[in-house]
Amino acid sequence: MEPAEGGANVLLRVAKELLLPFCTAFGVVLGGSLLGSLAIVLTRGSPLAAIADLSGKIRLWAIAVAIGGTFDTLTALESGLFGGQVFLLLRQGAVVAAALFGAHAGYWLLASLVNLRG
Repeated sequence: MEPAEGGANVLLRVAKELLLPFCTAFGVVLGGSLLGSLAIVLTRGSPLAAIADLSGKIRLWAIAVAIGGTFDTLTALESGLFGGQVFLLLRQGAVVAAALFGAHAGYWLLASLVNLRG
């Protein structure tokens, strides 16, 4: 039973490391776009157009927020590339990919809801 429990711990740790940046980027896109469009509602503009516009613009910032600051990630990528630490390179690449997928999923969801899929 030991290997199965050890494998479950590894799987939970990997899921935590990938779900956290995914959900963070997803939430930044959703929250930023929806709360940003509130200003448009208060000024009697079109909130659907504002949601579509903001969600497209905020995706890059959501990725930066989700990876927890660019310098730590860039340092880890550098040591992975030039220091020969392949596992660290793959780990940081997976975190960046999870953040990218989370930001795009938030954008896709909002674009689908406002019927402006892009």
